[in-house]
Amino acid sequence: MTRTEAPKPRSRQQTTTSPAAAGTTARNAPTPPRAPAGQAPSPTPISPGEGAAITFPVFGTPAPQGSKRHVGAGRMVESSAKVKPWREAVKWAALAHLGHRHTRVPLTGPLAVHITFTLHRPKGHYRTGRNAHLLRDAAPALPAGKPDIDKLLRSTFDGLGEAGMYADDAQIVYVAALKCYADTDRDLLEVGALISVRQVHVKDPGSTA
Repeated sequence: MTRTEAPKPRSRQQTTTSPAAAGTTARNAPTPPRAPAGQAPSPTPISPGEGAAITFPVFGTPAPQGSKRHVGAGRMVESSAKVKPWREAVKWAALAHLGHRHTRVPLTGPLAVHITFTLHRPKGHYRTGRNAHLLRDAAPALPAGKPDIDKLLRSTFDGLGEAGMYADDAQIVYVAALKCYADTDRDLLEVGALISVRQVHVKDPGSTA
């Protein structure tokens, strides 16, 4: 008859961690930052991917808003005649999209906005003659000149506000903007803008919800 030995019990060293080792591990673990006494914890950084996006194109020439000129009798008007048509283009593109989607507006709370402005290339960027459709070797890849991107945003935000997208552009807490030439953008190959607006929900880092 063959004898079968019972398995030996594992030692405590094999099944548990010593108090000293546990203390070392706890001491080495990173401690989450705490807000100073009496101060609410800071919210986590905004994630541009949170919330459902309202995305739509606008066709037209993006125009900067900011500089004004005096026309007499205390009246000031925009220096660029293209500003009003651009604001109107943004307004009607937004209204058409919102009406099609039956989106409830104005949007409330903090908002994140992404805008890609697509601009005309100057004729000087192209070759001449039979190669007039080809870019010169020295043609820049991006429009690192006028119009200023902050002034493009200003006119575009006004158009969105006139469309009732939000009650106040002060709700915008995150902006990502790019200006490029229309022949280089993969999403919008015409002059204009691709606009995306979304509500942002920021969670307290101490929340488990």
